[in-house]
Amino acid sequence: MARGTTEEQEVKPVAVNRRARHEFWIEETYEAGLVLTGTEVKSLREGRVSLVDAFARVDGGEVWLHHLHINPYAQGNIHNHDPLRTRKLLLHRREVMRLRAKTDQKGYTLVPLRLYFRRGVAKVELAVAKGRHLYDKRERIAERDAERRIARNIGARTPRRQP
Repeated sequence: MARGTTEEQEVKPVAVNRRARHEFWIEETYEAGLVLTGTEVKSLREGRVSLVDAFARVDGGEVWLHHLHINPYAQGNIHNHDPLRTRKLLLHRREVMRLRAKTDQKGYTLVPLRLYFRRGVAKVELAVAKGRHLYDKRERIAERDAERRIARNIGARTPRRQP
């Protein structure tokens, strides 16, 4: 039987950074590969990863992911990985130059949004983002609450059919 090639079948999400969309304005997103060791890949497949405090930096023409916490592999031995080590991201040279130009501007940073496997290879969705102020966060929460209230009222007004 032929293997499906649809996008949904190829991408298996491992971790999502939900806080990033709340705390930052997302401007652009990039897909980058991760340089990992064997025990890190096995731990990722088990879903033992946290993107909470992770961020990326451009250093010397390379992009590095900091504070990505991958728990040690349970069946690993003395050669198990350091959970918080800095990991290299794989991007095209032009993308790296574009990211450097963006992050050199005041207030911009690189934030990982999600970690997933595509065709068996670990990838990270990286965003160029700008931090939100507290009042922006409160405003966004108020907008969401208003949308929920409206949806609830519309749902309550529609007459329900009797079977």
